[in-house]
Amino acid sequence: MATLQYSLLLSFTLSALVSTILAHNITDILSGFPEYSEFNKYLTQTKLADEINTRQTITVLALNNGAMTALAAKHPLSVIKNALSLLVVLDYYDPTKLHQISKGTTLSTTLYQTTGNAPGNLGFVNITDLQGGKVGFGSAAPGSKLDSSYTKSVKQVPYNISILEISQPIIAPGILTAPAPTPSSVNITALLEKAGCKTFASLLQTSGVIKTYQSAADKGLTIFAPNDEAFKAAGVPDLSKLTNAEIVSLLQYHATATYSPFGSLKTSKDPISTLASNGAGKFDLTVTSTGDSVTLHTGIGPSRVAETVLDSTPLVIFTVDNVLLPVELFGKAPSPAPAGEPVSAPSPSPSPVASTPAPASVEAPSPLAASPPAPPVETPGGAPSGAPFGSENSTADGSAAVHVSVPVLVTVSATVICSILMS
Repeated sequence: MATLQYSLLLSFTLSALVSTILAHNITDILSGFPEYSEFNKYLTQTKLADEINTRQTITVLALNNGAMTALAAKHPLSVIKNALSLLVVLDYYDPTKLHQISKGTTLSTTLYQTTGNAPGNLGFVNITDLQGGKVGFGSAAPGSKLDSSYTKSVKQVPYNISILEISQPIIAPGILTAPAPTPSSVNITALLEKAGCKTFASLLQTSGVIKTYQSAADKGLTIFAPNDEAFKAAGVPDLSKLTNAEIVSLLQYHATATYSPFGSLKTSKDPISTLASNGAGKFDLTVTSTGDSVTLHTGIGPSRVAETVLDSTPLVIFTVDNVLLPVELFGKAPSPAPAGEPVSAPSPSPSPVASTPAPASVEAPSPLAASPPAPPVETPGGAPSGAPFGSENSTADGSAAVHVSVPVLVTVSATVICSILMS
């Protein structure tokens, strides 16, 4: 018994230790620099801060308050998010590395490339070490100029996160001029049908719940849409035996009245209320993440978040692998649907179903695809001269983040802890 207790304590301690080692918080880091308060505010509003906090080996190209205010004054939040995601480079660059770029120029992948909204190589940035110590930044699109330049270092946690100030936003062709439809004007059912969620889309229309979704979209809405195969899976109840009220609750359970993109789900720790929630702990979802995979838990079974259909602030639509079955409706084992019969919405009938919670099951999700590699580039010619190499604000301490060689530290820590516990 004592050995089991030691093992559990050791496992918990090491898990907490590794989590602390790898953590950084961009919001906390930038809070110590008031000259980036506007930039920090928009990282939070667009939920890009959550995405940044879940990644390692990353560089944030920060805009000072003047440059950020000029960008935000002319564009809606969805466009601002695209522009700022182009300033999050999925590689580590500090002032020294900027001046040691192989052949003087490189293309680096940004967060914008991972959204699926960037055609071709528009999600890459061109970083070029120019003459006279100046470093230029520009879009990787052919013919684009290096309109932005490195100004100074803000903060580094070596090989984990680097924050550098640049003079102005990096503008990819069309990123600021693309039309940004209002969420209420988005044809949700058409997007769902195209994404392979025709059964779910049909249920939304026949039940009238689509109107609830549309009215909530402007203030923030996240939809978890089961694909068509999910409705054919073993264990899915016979929806034709549910009342209209139960169908409505089931469909409302597949959406939350908040904007929660993938990065936010990965960092979610508290239960998430859904549109069906009608009291404390009722019709809630819990979230777990492993690497780049996110899983939703209902209390009956898990469902992996599969793909992003749409991410246009403040509306996001995901596909999920399984129908989300709330314990409030299906606490008892649901009766299976007859084989070969189509799923359809039932005719109205009163009497909601009573519930008895069932234990949750956990399944290991599979990882999502990685970002594509950068295409080959050529070094641009010509460059201005004279620019700062570093800054008095550049630091390498870990006040808001820590980076340590994990395998070595975990090995040493395990040895020390075991010695203490067994003594």
